[in-house]
Amino acid sequence: MPVPQGRGLVSRSLLREDAYRAIRDAIVDGTLAPGERLNDPDLVEWLGVSRTPVREALARLEQAGLVQTKPGRYTIVSPLDVRAARAAQSVTAAMHELAVREALPNLSAAELDAMREANARFADALRRNDVDAAIAADDDFHGVPVTASANHAIRAVLEQFTPLLRRLERSRFSSLSGRGSVAQHDRIIALCEAGDVEGAAAATRANWQTLVPLLDIQLPGGDAPGN
Repeated sequence: MPVPQGRGLVSRSLLREDAYRAIRDAIVDGTLAPGERLNDPDLVEWLGVSRTPVREALARLEQAGLVQTKPGRYTIVSPLDVRAARAAQSVTAAMHELAVREALPNLSAAELDAMREANARFADALRRNDVDAAIAADDDFHGVPVTASANHAIRAVLEQFTPLLRRLERSRFSSLSGRGSVAQHDRIIALCEAGDVEGAAAATRANWQTLVPLLDIQLPGGDAPGN
């Protein structure tokens, strides 16, 4: 039989996605610092892939606002940008609210239990002042209704804007002060369990709005929003 035309596409796609996620995560967690130059040979050696998935990953990261490129000259990690993070916060809050609205009518007991488990991990990470674990647990908590909504557009928008927001959050926290979010998460779960779509959606938006004061803090050596 003829060789299928699509042969090899899956593996190349996985390489591209893996490269994108590895570079993205290194930018978000500060391993790759703002303003740092990103050289293709260094990234190729680090990731163990060819130049093609690296260049494709960098193109996606530029669209997400995490890198800046001058063709033929340089690619750098984007400086921290409060205005961009505030825009990302508004979009992210709206998407999570929509996810809850679309997911809640069919949210299962198992999914509610998954939200409780993620919130327990979130609370534990806060007690230990573990920023990475807290943000991962928070992503898991909100990821339950996102997945349950089965809305691929919501997921795509969040995939683009959440890393920008999480990056600035990490830069601000030497220790976490978001313990009120544990109670807010509990309230979201209770409202979901009660089938209160409007209440759960409003509580979700309010939870994401708690990030706004953090984004108003002036960056070291930079301007506060609106200046």
